[in-house]
Amino acid sequence: MFFCTPCFTAALFSVFPYTVQYQNPIFIVQGSALLICIMRKLLVILLFAVPFVAGAQNPITQEGEFGISLGGAHYFGDLNTRAKLNRAKPAAGLFFRKNFSNYVAMRLSANYARVGYSDVYNTKNEYMRRRNLSFNSSIWELALQGDFNFYQFLPGEVGMNFTPYVTLGAGIFNYDPFAYLGGEKYYLRPLGTEGQGSPLYPDRKPYNSMAVSIPFGVGLKYAVNERINLGVEIVHRFTNTDYLDDVSQTFVEPEVFPPNPDGSPTPALLLSDRSYETGTPIGGKGVQRGNSLQRDQFATATFFISFNLQSYKCPTVN
Repeated sequence: MFFCTPCFTAALFSVFPYTVQYQNPIFIVQGSALLICIMRKLLVILLFAVPFVAGAQNPITQEGEFGISLGGAHYFGDLNTRAKLNRAKPAAGLFFRKNFSNYVAMRLSANYARVGYSDVYNTKNEYMRRRNLSFNSSIWELALQGDFNFYQFLPGEVGMNFTPYVTLGAGIFNYDPFAYLGGEKYYLRPLGTEGQGSPLYPDRKPYNSMAVSIPFGVGLKYAVNERINLGVEIVHRFTNTDYLDDVSQTFVEPEVFPPNPDGSPTPALLLSDRSYETGTPIGGKGVQRGNSLQRDQFATATFFISFNLQSYKCPTVN
């Protein structure tokens, strides 16, 4: 790196013109000489400082990373009111993370989670055990999240290859709960098990198969080398739906579900109130079936591997 002292000094004069705006010519000469002396000393200091500054700048820029995650998912809602973690199901995802600094990143992810639960596990609540409802659902989620590292994270640098982090964002997901009856699979939303779409319950509209999620979680990330990261993450999703499990309000009267032409009960009737399988039916118009005041939630715990995208920038001095 070479400097032209006269040019450098002239440039500084152009930046600081007020230093030579004296009216007395003697002061102009003395002021100029003093300024040139100061500038030369600053130039010497700068020449010694530049190598250290350039050396401190890491030429490798961490642009982002893409990865895959695998783990488990769990549901919390009207069938799992005590937040038990006893029926985990598979979860997986793909993501791309764009780094804006060593602390802040934005992530776009596509996730899959299988969730489900059954009243047979509610052994300490007799009413819920007698209710005897169950469901399963496949969730497909697209989410945008902000990641915030606790420590400076720069793979390949000693002491900067590990950090815990928090993540927060918003997503949209598709779900479609189903249950089995006599070994046959039935999707529950079209059946209107709580009177949705029935003229007897005009205020109960069929629920949408799309919903909004608010992912919030924590994770740990470790850089094996400058190219590969390993990590673990737990993310809880708050949602705006209470029908992840097809349970929300009250039972309805059997007249909502007309029988088949041969007089046999329809799957809609049999799946709306399954307490007949555990004894005397407990359902009926206005009898509590779920809690409409609380929205359903789900969470995932996953391990991930990601691959860094890096660029190299030659150090420059302005």
